[in-house]
Amino acid sequence: MSAPSHTIEVTLMGRSYRVACPPGEREALETAVAYLDGKLKEIAIRTRASGERLAVMAALNIAHELIELRAAPAPDAEALRSRIGALTGRVEAALAQQDPLF
Repeated sequence: MSAPSHTIEVTLMGRSYRVACPPGEREALETAVAYLDGKLKEIAIRTRASGERLAVMAALNIAHELIELRAAPAPDAEALRSRIGALTGRVEAALAQQDPLF
């Protein structure tokens, strides 16, 4: 059985829509709406597309971004730990050379 959803109103390209939103997901949904609205406006400025064509173009652009992110190599955790350790050592060495304030 799924959790109950609440209906909230969102605005895309100046039009209001009522959508279901699970409890605790409102902030994430609002972030997604803001991102989509920005993409729609960006495409509307660059092209003469409107309505369904504009929505399809935005969906394709966002899908392309997602595919690129998934294809990007994951950061090497061990390399990051090593870099953080080196930077921590440099900070500690610099702090050790400072005169105490009190």
